[in-house]
Amino acid sequence: MLRTLQLENLCSTVQLDGRQALLDVNNHQPRHKEEGEADIRSLKLYRAVVMGDSRGLRTFLKRNYIDVDVFYSVKREELQCPLCIAAAQGFKECLQYLLEHGAHPNLNAGGKAAIHEACANANTECAELLLEHGANPNQLTEDGLTPLHLCRTPQSLRCAKALVRHGARVDLPSEEEEELPLHVAARHGLTKHAQLYLRYGAHINHTSCSGETPLGVACVEAHEKMGGQEDQLCHIQLCCLLLTYGANVNLADKEHRTPLHKAARSVQISLVQLLLDHGADVNAIDYNGCSPLSVVLQSSVVRQERQPHVVVQTLLNRGSIKVWPQALLKVLTACAAAPKTVEVLLNSYNDVPVTSKWVEAIPEDIFHVGGELYRTFYESLFALENKPRSLQHLCRSTVRKHLGKYCYLFVPQLPLPMMLQEYLLLEPKGYIS
Repeated sequence: MLRTLQLENLCSTVQLDGRQALLDVNNHQPRHKEEGEADIRSLKLYRAVVMGDSRGLRTFLKRNYIDVDVFYSVKREELQCPLCIAAAQGFKECLQYLLEHGAHPNLNAGGKAAIHEACANANTECAELLLEHGANPNQLTEDGLTPLHLCRTPQSLRCAKALVRHGARVDLPSEEEEELPLHVAARHGLTKHAQLYLRYGAHINHTSCSGETPLGVACVEAHEKMGGQEDQLCHIQLCCLLLTYGANVNLADKEHRTPLHKAARSVQISLVQLLLDHGADVNAIDYNGCSPLSVVLQSSVVRQERQPHVVVQTLLNRGSIKVWPQALLKVLTACAAAPKTVEVLLNSYNDVPVTSKWVEAIPEDIFHVGGELYRTFYESLFALENKPRSLQHLCRSTVRKHLGKYCYLFVPQLPLPMMLQEYLLLEPKGYIS
C-alpha cells in the first residue's frame, strides 16, 4: 500500500538558541562549509522574519535560493516556521514575500498553521492574504480547532468574516469539546461574531460533549466578565440574539442545569428576567435536586453586591416552588449574612416555624458586620416564635396564592398604592411581622 507523506515530514528542522539567532549572523562559525552556508541562510531568514524586516527579507530571497518551508526549534520548544511567525506578528509584507517564494500556506508548525496564528492574533490582512493564496479555512490545529474557533476577541471579527467568505464551515465542531465557533463567541461575549455565524447557518441548539448549548455557555461565562455596565449589556444582547434565533431556553446540560440555573447561580437579575420572559422553567430541577431558587440562595452571601434578594423575589413572583419549611433552618444558617434574601424568602410563607434553634443558628459576629440593620431584622424574626403572622401578611399571602405565577404581571395592574403593590411583590422592608 502506498503511504502519503505529509508536507511537514519533508521539511528540515533548524535548532536555534533564541538569543544567538538574532545576533549578527556574519559572526557565525560553521563546522562544515556546506552545512555552514545552509545554517547561515536559515539564520538570516529567521532573523529577517522575526524582526519584520520586509526589505531585508525581500533582498535576501532575491539573492539566495532557500526553502522557506523550514522548521525552527528555538530552545527546543515547539516548532515554528517563517510563515507562522510572520502571520502571528502581523508582518504582512514578509508574509507576501514568503508566499511569493513558494511557502506552503497550510504548513503546520507546532500544531498550528499560519491561518491559525493570524486569526488568534486578529491579524486580518495576513488572514486574507493567506486565504487568497489557498490557505484551508477549515484546517484543524493539533488540538482540533478550526481558525474560526481561534477568533476570540472583538478585533478578530474581520478575520471571521474573511474565513466564512472563503468557505469556513460555521457548523464544524472542535474535536475534543465538540463546540462550534458559536460556543466560542458565546463564551467571550462576541455578539457580532455570533450574529455572523448564525447568519451563515450555525446550529443554535448544538450541544457540546458536556451538553452545553451556546445559550448555556453564555449564561455560565457572563458573570466572569461582569466588569461593568458595558460588559453586562454586551452579554444581555448576546443572549437576546441567541433567543431571537430560536435557542431552546430549557435545554439542560448533562448535569441537568438549564440556562436559568446558571443565571441564578451567578445572580444576574437582568439575565434571569430575560430567560423567564422567554419561557424558562422556573421550577426546573438539576442533577443535585436544586431549583433555580435553591442555587441563588446558595450564592446569596458570596454575591451580595449583585442583590440576590431581587433574584429570589423575581423567581417567587414567577411561581417558583418554595423551600420545604423544615429546611428553612438550614437556609437561615447558610444565608444569615444576607438578611434581605432571608426576608424575601420567609415572607413568601403563610407562617414560619421560628424556634429557639433559629436564634442559635445566627452567629453573633453577624451583628458586628451588619450593625443595627441586621439586629433589627433578626429581632423582628425571633419575636415570631410561637406567634402567628400579622393580619396584613396573611392578606398578602391570600392574594399571592390567588395570583400564583402571575403575581409579577397582575399585581402592578391592581388599583392599589405603589407601597402596597411593592408589599405584595415581597419588597424587603428590613423587618418581618
